[in-house]
Amino acid sequence: MPEPQPLQRPADGLAPETNAPGDPDLADVRAAQRDPHAFDRLYRRYLDRIYSYAFYQLGDHHDAEDATERTFLAALAAIDRFHNEGSTFRAWLFRIAHNAIANSHRARRRRRTQPITEARQQAAPGADPAGVVAHADQQREIRAALARIPAERRQAILLRFVDGLSAREIGAVLDRSEGAVRVLLHRALRELAAELDRSDA
Repeated sequence: MPEPQPLQRPADGLAPETNAPGDPDLADVRAAQRDPHAFDRLYRRYLDRIYSYAFYQLGDHHDAEDATERTFLAALAAIDRFHNEGSTFRAWLFRIAHNAIANSHRARRRRRTQPITEARQQAAPGADPAGVVAHADQQREIRAALARIPAERRQAILLRFVDGLSAREIGAVLDRSEGAVRVLLHRALRELAAELDRSDA
């Protein structure tokens, strides 16, 4: 399983959304509905993004792999029931991932295990060691700050800035209106910035 996508400090304010109208995955969804083998294109397209979302929510590679696997198995089993009515395929897929991650949290509480919060960082060959250390430190700082903000705000930030979902798509994942998501993102960014400022002090 690949390493999760790196987190960046979000800029002040909300970046403009670049999603074109419609669902860019619809042709591949229709192909997968006709032939389950065609689902492989959707799987490859979203594997890293679903895994990153799961990892930053769960903090453990094994749990993230399990949630990712369950997400794609559930999506494949239900692909015939997907209809492009007011939501995109990726919003539908991230909603499935959201539920799989919630189930992982419930199972973890029953097992009473602690997540592993540090990701393994593998440097590219020939990478500057000081740069690798600085990048790893920045990733730890952002993950720690994210862990200190409420779960729904953390999810909104990850969905917007790591996975690139629009406010409308995030609303479909979190079961909130688009306007409520914009407010949620604004508050989440302010809170994350405050946490990062505290860690820099």
